[in-house]
This record gives sequence, structure tokens and C-alpha cells, in this order.
Amino acid sequence: MPKTKFQEVIFTILMVFVMVYAMICYNIALNMGGMSSTVFLSAFHELVIMAPVAFVLDFFFVGHIAKRTAFRIVNPEKENPFHLVLVISAVSVAWMCPLMSLAATILFKDAGSEFVAVWLQTVALNFPAAFFWQIFYAGPFVRFLFRQIFREKAKAPEVSNSLS
Repeated sequence: MPKTKFQEVIFTILMVFVMVYAMICYNIALNMGGMSSTVFLSAFHELVIMAPVAFVLDFFFVGHIAKRTAFRIVNPEKENPFHLVLVISAVSVAWMCPLMSLAATILFKDAGSEFVAVWLQTVALNFPAAFFWQIFYAGPFVRFLFRQIFREKAKAPEVSNSLS
């Protein structure tokens, strides 16, 4: 997992892209009454707005809250360290889903006087999809991709230059 600030930025960018793009596709499909190939292209129009919002929220706020919370729940020295990953993922979704649904409600839905109701409905529709997408697909995929990008170079055996 990320060991430097630069790696944290890259990890967050990857996760934001995979999560936000999928959730935008999901919401467009819900609004259209079903999935079609136009959804995938339409999602890019919202992605340029929602991805920076998600990055700022996750990198500066939610990521820190999720890690602090996870370390209070899981002791990686006594438990399987993967439990820590699961808790961080779950807490991240628990915070990001309502916050991103709020942003989407403000930016894309004409909620009017029903703002709170529309926001709560958006959260209720998005939460199960975001949770399962994160736990089963986005999280494992992004962690795999991240490991490939920041693969530790195997140390070559040292060769002695002495001519004994």
C-alpha cells in the first residue's frame, strides 16, 4: 500500500477514477431506466466534475478518518491485516457515499424544495452499489494495479569484485 505522499496521491487518483466513473455510470443508468452503451460515454462528462470533488474529499478528509477509525477497530499485529483493508474500505464508503451523493444532488439534480428527500434517496440508492463495488471490484483492482506500478525491485545478488 502507499508508503509516500506521492504514492498516496497516485493511489487516490486510481481509486477515485474507478469508483467515481462506475458510480456515475450506475446513476446515469438509473436515470435512463436501464443500461445502454451511451452511458459509458455520458459518464465522462460528469467525471470531470465529480472526480476532483472526490479526490479532495478522500485525500484531505475521508482517507484520514477512515484510517484512524480502522486502527481503532483492527489491530493488524494481532489480526489478519486484510481486516484493516476491509474496515478502511467500508468506512470510506460510509463517508464518501453521502458526501458524493450530496455533491451530485447539488450539481445534477433539480431537487428544489425536496432537496433533503432527493439527497437521502440518492444515498439509499448509491450506498449498496458503492459498498459492493468497492469491496469486491474497485478495491482489489486498484490495489493490484497499484502493486504493479510500485513493484519493489528485487535486489540483485551482490557480486564481489575482488580477485582473491
